[in-house]
Amino acid sequence: MIQSTHRLTASTRGKGFYDVTAEIASWLSSTGIREGLLTVFLQHTSASLLIQENADPDVVHDLERFFCKIAPEDNSLYRHTIEGPDDMPAHIRAALTQSHLSIPILDGRMALGTWQGIYLFEHRRHPHRRNIILHVHGA
Repeated sequence: MIQSTHRLTASTRGKGFYDVTAEIASWLSSTGIREGLLTVFLQHTSASLLIQENADPDVVHDLERFFCKIAPEDNSLYRHTIEGPDDMPAHIRAALTQSHLSIPILDGRMALGTWQGIYLFEHRRHPHRRNIILHVHGA
């Protein structure tokens, strides 16, 4: 068994979905691991990770609109408002999604489905640099 770890930094332009599948796949390929398990971990509490459809951009558009409805930017709803009206809704969105993913590795590739991609889901309005820790172990 071998292990490898890498820090991927993703720059966002504000709220939305950012496909990081290709960057992760490129790093994974460089490890030489053929079978194992990949952990993808986001070091932030106002963004999250999702495995979602990557074929039709309407899917991520509709997801963003849905999350705006269930976690609106309305300071009258929250006590934690010191970091701006988008901060507490960002924490709620992150609590409802994931900060880490586990993905099997088969034949040197992530065992994602045909229409699946890995997305960084940015919940804040302003640009951020987000750290994603990648860890793979296998053979």
